[in-house]
Amino acid sequence: PHHFQRMFTKWAGVSPKKFLQYISAGHAKELLKTHRQSLEVTAQRVGLSGSGRLHDLFLNIEGMTPAEYKNGGALLRIVYQIQETPFGPALIASTTKGICHLSFIDDGQRPLEVLTACFPQARISQGFDPMHQKALAIFSGDWEDLDAVKLHLKGTEFQLKVWESLLKIPQGALTTYGDLAAGMGNPGASRAVGSALGENPVAYLIPCHRVIRSGGEFGQYRWGPDRKTAIIGWEAGKVA
Repeated sequence: PHHFQRMFTKWAGVSPKKFLQYISAGHAKELLKTHRQSLEVTAQRVGLSGSGRLHDLFLNIEGMTPAEYKNGGALLRIVYQIQETPFGPALIASTTKGICHLSFIDDGQRPLEVLTACFPQARISQGFDPMHQKALAIFSGDWEDLDAVKLHLKGTEFQLKVWESLLKIPQGALTTYGDLAAGMGNPGASRAVGSALGENPVAYLIPCHRVIRSGGEFGQYRWGPDRKTAIIGWEAGKVA
């Protein structure tokens, strides 16, 4: 068992126990969202002893309770607007607590659908929020003089840890997936780190564009590899 645990963790970046928790949480999310099952029935169908265990699983994996996931942000009020940036138009959205979404828009895309899918029950409306302008000032102001931007994110414990690590990468600097995983104390988690980067809901403010492959290739980017190349070059020029 010890050898299997070590080999599996090296391959997957997470332990077998955590891997099974991800699978169980994924199945539970499907039951809650698509089939609208009760919490007790959902717990039984994923092999847990009761809704209390389901509650603990969701807090550990999703960073929210099963009820919060099921209601899809029903108590949230989200304000969004579309603004121009040096890298094309972007949709930025916020709650009363902070920026919850920022995504670049390409021709033919419907970014509002992505926001709605993340918060299907929230009250979403277009409008102005001072937090939007404060966040977007990062593209035009002096980075050193900007006030802190508050973020309101939902994600797994591991995802939040990865996103927090990204904030420590200076503007104009780059790191690799492996180095980022090692800096988090989990050197075998390169694949898991890559998956967490792909789920980043806040473009640029959480700088997943600053992570490249160990061979020097820039690699993939949620908002397109060409845009990633442009951002890295733009930042290098600003720093220089």
